[in-house]
Amino acid sequence: MDRYVTGAFIKKLREEKKMTQSQLAEKLCVSDKAVSKWETGRGYPDVTLLEPIAAALGVSVIELFSGADISNNNRSFNMKKLAFYVCPVCGNVIAAAGEALIGCCGVTLLSEAPEAPDEEHLPTVEKVEDEYFVSVPHEMSKRHYISFIAAVRDNGYELAKLYPEGEACARFKINRTAFFCYYCNRHGLFKIKAE
Repeated sequence: MDRYVTGAFIKKLREEKKMTQSQLAEKLCVSDKAVSKWETGRGYPDVTLLEPIAAALGVSVIELFSGADISNNNRSFNMKKLAFYVCPVCGNVIAAAGEALIGCCGVTLLSEAPEAPDEEHLPTVEKVEDEYFVSVPHEMSKRHYISFIAAVRDNGYELAKLYPEGEACARFKINRTAFFCYYCNRHGLFKIKAE
């Protein structure tokens, strides 16, 4: 953390909220001299105070560290930019409509780059009434399995979480589905167009 940038940022946010150093100090149960030291770059706030400082100033801890407001510059929602992040520790699946800084289990996650499926990962997609039935003929052991299948539409997505020793299949509504993504815990993310 750059104490000068962060200190200046704390001061800027405090002033925007029309708070005095004493008022911020009172909210945080510290002295106004401590707040003054942070703002002038003569000291760091204790790590246990980062969340309370961020909450008092109405920003995230990441914004506090970076010394800048983080705002959404993506003004046009586009599901073609949907990115999946998969935690290698717990298997958590997180989706974002674009690039994001995402972490889980203490690990910063990178978005998965989708590939065209090879023969081992080629799914079958059948239309059954008003649904797609997607099935991947894949091993589903505890060591090698398909973690999820997702149907991506122009207005959202539907994700079916799968588990080892289960079946690698899922049903999705046909309505507006553009493509499917599915994730192998060893080989990564695959993507195919809907018919």
